[in-house]
Formats: sequence, C-alpha cells, structure tokens
Amino acid sequence: MNNDIALIRRAIRDIPNFPKPGIVFKDITPLLSDGHLFGRTIDMLADRYRSQKIDAVLGIESRGFIIGSALAYKLGAGFCIVRKPGKLPYETHKAIYELEYGTDALEIHVDAMPANARVIIADDLIATGGTAAATAKLVSKLGGTVVECAFVIELSFLKGREKLKPHGVFSLLQYDSE
Repeated sequence: MNNDIALIRRAIRDIPNFPKPGIVFKDITPLLSDGHLFGRTIDMLADRYRSQKIDAVLGIESRGFIIGSALAYKLGAGFCIVRKPGKLPYETHKAIYELEYGTDALEIHVDAMPANARVIIADDLIATGGTAAATAKLVSKLGGTVVECAFVIELSFLKGREKLKPHGVFSLLQYDSE
C-alpha cells in the first residue's frame, strides 16, 4: 500500500498560482488518466468502508462526482450528487457556508437518499472543510448519518478536518504545507 500511496502522490501535479496568485492547485487529472492508479485509489478508499454497510456516497461538485461515483460502485451503494445552486432540476435542500470573503451554497435533491441512510461524503480534496461541512448539513436535513468524509488529498495545514470533527475524516494523502 505504501508504494501505491507514493505512486499516487507522484501522479498529482502541482499548478502554481491557480486559480489565483498564491494558490498551489493539486491537479488529479494525471492520476485519473492512469487506469491502474485510479483503480488503486478507489480500491484503497473502498477497503476502508467495505464492512460498514454504506447506503450512499455523496459526491461534491465536481471532482467529487468522479471519486464518489467510483467509490459508490465499488461499495454497491447509491450515489448522490451535491451541486452549486440552480444546477439540480428537482426540489432541493440548500446549505449555505462561509468562504474567506462571503458565502456560497450547495444543494441536494430532497429525495436523494432514504432517511436513516448511512453515507460517506467523498471529494478529491479537503482544504478548509467548508464544502464538506455544508454537505454534512444536507445529509442531516435528509435524515441520514455521515459515517465519514473521504478524500484523496488533505491539505492538513488548512485544518479543514476541524470543521468535520463530529463526522471524521479519512484521506489517502496529506500535505502539511503548500
């Protein structure tokens, strides 16, 4: 597994100053384009949850759709999408969350999952934790339980897991600095 983690880490490309100056973007597209490494990434995430009776995986727009849907497939679970406002065609619940400058929101269909569902929130990366925390609020509105939040990458220096303490965080890779 450690060798796979090292290979996955090498497949993630740093893009300096994207989307704005001072940000180092973690680009997972090289990882996704390598069938073996992408498969190992999903296998390692699935191995963690295989025995936990997961009903649904929630993927956060947009790279979370890729990670979450593959993970849901591996677990034999349903897949639910969480999107920016105005992108879902049916009745939704909304969660508003704080950004560095202002607020943003996420939505989920009101019937996205059954009440009492055991869910994993999945995304490619956790930074400050705001989107995952908002997604956890949506799970609560639907009567579900967040088993854990799963990420390929964690920017641990941004302390995003602190916003998710009641739910727990698992990440394959951690970066302690930019």
